[in-house]
Amino acid sequence: MPGLLTMYTTPWCGFCKRLKRQLASEGIEIAEVDIERDPAAAEYVMSVNGGNQTVPTVVFPDGDVMVNPSAAQVKDRMTQLKDRMARPAPQG
Repeated sequence: MPGLLTMYTTPWCGFCKRLKRQLASEGIEIAEVDIERDPAAAEYVMSVNGGNQTVPTVVFPDGDVMVNPSAAQVKDRMTQLKDRMARPAPQG
């Protein structure tokens, strides 16, 4: 899979725990950032969520963001990225 996902979480978030577990079972690695320990991360999450600290917020290697996605949505997006990276660059 291309690059590493960044997942913004909190320790008490049940949705975060479930998504981490599901992604691990799919072999998808994440870099986890606890927004309660990192004020800059909390500010970033608020900037992409209309001022809310909504987690899990997942950032893909290409910068796209999904908020509270399912594992299937993350897997599909990672597959799209992998396919895009595997295509030869246009000539010319």
